[in-house]
Amino acid sequence: MDPLSEFLSLLKPSSTISSGFDATGDWSIQFGDQHHQIKCYVILSGGCWLAVDGVGNIVRLEQGDCFVLPRGLSFRLASDLNLPSVAASTIFPPARAGGMVTVNGGGSFSLVGARFAVGGNHADILLEMLPPIVHLSQEAERDALRWSIERMMQEVRSQQPGGYLMAQYLAHMMLLQALRIHLARDHQGTGWFYALADKHLSSAIRAMHADPAKNWTLAELGETAGMSRSVFAERFKASVGETPIDYLSRWRMLLACNRLENGDDPISVVAPALGYQSESAFSKAFKRVIGCSPRQYRGQANFSSETRPVPW
Repeated sequence: MDPLSEFLSLLKPSSTISSGFDATGDWSIQFGDQHHQIKCYVILSGGCWLAVDGVGNIVRLEQGDCFVLPRGLSFRLASDLNLPSVAASTIFPPARAGGMVTVNGGGSFSLVGARFAVGGNHADILLEMLPPIVHLSQEAERDALRWSIERMMQEVRSQQPGGYLMAQYLAHMMLLQALRIHLARDHQGTGWFYALADKHLSSAIRAMHADPAKNWTLAELGETAGMSRSVFAERFKASVGETPIDYLSRWRMLLACNRLENGDDPISVVAPALGYQSESAFSKAFKRVIGCSPRQYRGQANFSSETRPVPW
């Protein structure tokens, strides 16, 4: 499995077709903390402004554009960002598949799409590895998404047998396509996601993902990347924002989180499977990266799964 596929599998995005909306006139809507939800939408008609909290750039969206907000940050959509905004909770009812909300009577602007609830108590760490905004506006980019978008809209509207599951699969396709296109087009960011666009660094990342238990050295990873040890270490740190060994340690801990949440293997089994010769060494590394011991994490995960409300 390639690193992006493995990453999304670990994130466990579960899509729900969300309520789009149809608006006209002056409007400004503030969407609060998304609670570990990835938003993926397409503009059907008209245009609006997008401002994401904590992100400096403001994005103009036009008909046909697609935008993805992978980190679950709060954001605002508006016909004019100078207008006072109203909370989305005062306009939108509880989400339901295929729902559509009308603002000011509708008719000038509309969007539709999907949102993804992500699983796991380690979702915060995973979401931080994605870019805050993906904006697809070029004709070729929109063409790549058009079929899945149009088909998803058809499934939502027709309410045919199996339509809900079909729409879920199509929404996943939208998310993956959008991330792929963004990665192919924009190589300037810093972080794991952007390093996947570097054929040398991505070779080393694939190797670490393929065998996380191996006692990798910088020399071996540099050779895999086709670079000297020192050049590889410097380039990896500059691109990803951490050393190769720190990245490997963090990836191991994310795999450990998944096993602790979703399996019942004892720590004595999990530790060597991820390259640690003793439980104490594994526990020390786990606490350094995750902030608590493996046993505490497993207990919190079990409690969370018992008390977590059913997603909409």
